[in-house]
This record gives sequence, structure tokens and C-alpha cells, in this order.
Amino acid sequence: MLSLLTFSRPGWSYQWSKIQQKKGVNDQRRGQLYARAYRDIMIAVRNGGSADPEKNIALLNVLKKARADGVPKTNIESALQKAVGGKDGGGQLATYEVLAHGSVGLIIECLTDNGNRTLHQIREILNEHNARFATVMFMFRHRGRVRVALNRQDVENGGVDKLFDEVLAVGAEDFDQIPGAGEGVEVEIMCAPSTLGKITDAVARSGFSQGLLSSELVYAQAEDAVEDEEMGSKVRELVNELEENESTLRVWTTVDS
Repeated sequence: MLSLLTFSRPGWSYQWSKIQQKKGVNDQRRGQLYARAYRDIMIAVRNGGSADPEKNIALLNVLKKARADGVPKTNIESALQKAVGGKDGGGQLATYEVLAHGSVGLIIECLTDNGNRTLHQIREILNEHNARFATVMFMFRHRGRVRVALNRQDVENGGVDKLFDEVLAVGAEDFDQIPGAGEGVEVEIMCAPSTLGKITDAVARSGFSQGLLSSELVYAQAEDAVEDEEMGSKVRELVNELEENESTLRVWTTVDS
């Protein structure tokens, strides 16, 4: 009579568990990457006013980054369709004002196809983090913000001054630069919301469209944030949970979290 014997090599179950754990982490990171690309596409279309990358430089760069990051073509097309109100519907933009921990202002921007559901989900999250809906818009300034990366050669060829002259001529209100990758710099340009498109076009005219990092409407802090590590940690937890909600586009706060 033949009998079947089962052999178990020591460590196999442990190795399989580690493989599954690693796969789970990779899947989570991939999901976060796809969600970030989805949101970036939505924001670029909304701020640029067009889903045509030839007419929307910010969107063009977002799409290039998404493809370079390996975001599937179907995901990209789905986001573009939703952004312009395709077969899945464009959704409804909703902005919520929130006061957290008695003194921290938050503005939550959402795109949802069910306003009541999203409102309920956001409220549940707030209740868990000592936060509530309240008027906090006075804590922020609605601004346009463009960020551009210039490499070492751009800097050596006077690129910063050239860019400054171009954007100043079309309404830039603030211009700042910080060290960038290598020996380059990253330039941040602030403007009125109505001037954002002109500033973005000026960046393209300057020859730096390839270095365009972002072009968006933001809610900037009206006053300099008071550094509070403990409060920053609490707010970071709240922001992370809000951003996990599928309807959330952006979360702005009055603290550096």
C-alpha cells in the first residue's frame, strides 16, 4: 500500500509570511501612489481649466509624473474622465471649514458624487480627533502658487532673474527660492487666484515648463504658524485620516504638521 507523506521544510511558513507581508506593504504603497496621482490630476484640471495637456502645462507635468511612476493608463483615463464630468460624472466640489483642538484651522477640499455621505464620513473622523465644523476661513488667504525647479545650468545662466522678470510682469506678488536638487534651486511664486494662469504661462515662456512642479490654488496661512511639536503631531494624525478618505483632494492647516 502506498501512503502519502507530507514534508514541511523548517522556515517555509515564516518565509511565506514575510513574502505576504512585503506584498501587502507594496500593495498599500501602490494604492497610495495611485490615489495621489488621481488627486493631482483632479487638481491640475480644476486649476488649469482644461483636461487637454497641450493647453494645461500643470496637467501635462502631472501626467508625465504619473506615467513615470507606473500609474496604469486606465487609472489616468478614469481620473481625466471624472475631472471633466465623463460617464462616471464629474462629482461635486465641496469645501469644509474645521476647527481642531480649539485653535487649529483646517480647510478640507473634496470631490464627491454623494455630498451627504462625504459629510457624514468627514464628521465621523472629526469627532475622533477633537475637531468640529466651524468658520475658520479668516485664518487663511486664498492664493495662487507656482513652484518651479531650476537646475544648476539654469541658475548659472541667470534663469532665476529671467523667471523673476517674466512672472513679475504678469502679477506675481511674492517670489522665494530655496536650495533644490544638486546645485539647483526651487522657486515658489505666489499670486492672486485670478493670476495663476498667467503666471503658469509666463513660466512656459521663460523656457522652464519642464521644471514646473505645481500650479495650484492654495489656502495659505494668514499668519506665521506657531511651532508646537505636540500639536503638530495631533493635527498630522487628523490630516492623515482625512486624506485616506476617497473624496478628499487636499487638506490645509494653520500649523506645520
